[in-house]
Amino acid sequence: MKMAIVISTNDAETSWNAFRFANFCLGKNEQAKVFLIAKGVEAEQVSNSQFNIKEQMEKFVAAEGEILACGTCFKIRNSNGTELCPLSNMNDLYEMINEADKILCF
Repeated sequence: MKMAIVISTNDAETSWNAFRFANFCLGKNEQAKVFLIAKGVEAEQVSNSQFNIKEQMEKFVAAEGEILACGTCFKIRNSNGTELCPLSNMNDLYEMINEADKILCF
């Protein structure tokens, strides 16, 4: 099954749980992609000791999960993509959603 996970929040606990779930899916031999949009592109910056989002993101990428991040949303924040969050666009989100069997939004 192909999972599309869209994260649009900068709430640390919610983002952390979204990535934990994404990692769980990979552990079940499912395919998973994460798209960060709106405040979701701040995931690495809101990571903290209690909700270590960056650690979950690194685990996800190491397990061959794919993270995409809205380039426009980064630009609004005067920021650029990162190694973990490469810049992406609406077409990539469209393709991810179109190919998915299940879509989850956080």
